[in-house]
Amino acid sequence: MIPRVTHLTVQRSTLGNLQSNLRTMADLQTKMSSGKNVNAPSDDPAAASDMLRLRADQRTSNQYSRNATDAEAWLTTVDTALTSSLSALRRARDLTVQGGDAALGAQSREALAAEIDGVKAQLLSQSNTTYLGRTVFAGTSNAGVAFDSTTYAFTGTVAGVTPPVERKVGDAVDVRVDADGAAVFGEGTTSVFALLDDIATQLRAGGDPTASLDDIDTHMDAMLTQVASVGARHNQVLTAQSTLADRQLALTTQLSSIEDIDLAAVILDLQAQEVAYKGALGATSKVLQPTLLDYLR
Repeated sequence: MIPRVTHLTVQRSTLGNLQSNLRTMADLQTKMSSGKNVNAPSDDPAAASDMLRLRADQRTSNQYSRNATDAEAWLTTVDTALTSSLSALRRARDLTVQGGDAALGAQSREALAAEIDGVKAQLLSQSNTTYLGRTVFAGTSNAGVAFDSTTYAFTGTVAGVTPPVERKVGDAVDVRVDADGAAVFGEGTTSVFALLDDIATQLRAGGDPTASLDDIDTHMDAMLTQVASVGARHNQVLTAQSTLADRQLALTTQLSSIEDIDLAAVILDLQAQEVAYKGALGATSKVLQPTLLDYLR
């Protein structure tokens, strides 16, 4: 049986095809104006899922990068304080050696003792170095200072340990960004501050301070150990930053390959679709030429 073809059938079929062509052209224009292949999850559910995962990875990577930047600033602050402290302690050692000269008069000894006091004040200031309001030698303590200026008590000890300040710079990479002030400067009567007080007292009393040289060397060794530790951790952070930069570039490239359009290809497709749409309009105008007036004639 031959199906009946009427003008209404042709009209509906033709308008449906025109609407389909127009919709395709509109989709291409949307892609070209937005620069994106996927403007809604319904455009490509699989690609949309991949894009969500990649963006989540980007946010995680960006947070690690911010953590690494903060860690680098902490470690730089600690390293600067340790370097200054070592320099000051070396000066104190030189002064102690000078104080061993039995020919020194009382005035000279007083001058050496006063300079020793100045070195102690400098070390005390370095031990209480802060970064963004946080003491870098007192762990997680919020006391405001790492060492009391009179008793030299260490404020960072909690239940016998110094809780470290750490920053996560990778999925399984946590880096300590502070330094244990008790390990660097000692504490209380065994601190480097108390040692320098004793040396100054011996100088003023006319005694021989060179007996304290071994103790000074012990504190210098402790500082050098911490400098090496900070350097190793700083290098770890720099490596993490380099890795994170590579990771961020890779994620951006992967996301772009899914999300961004090939502009040249879309322009060609749009031009071809426009030609097809104009052709369909021309064909429709010829097919639907008869009107009601034509039949009334």
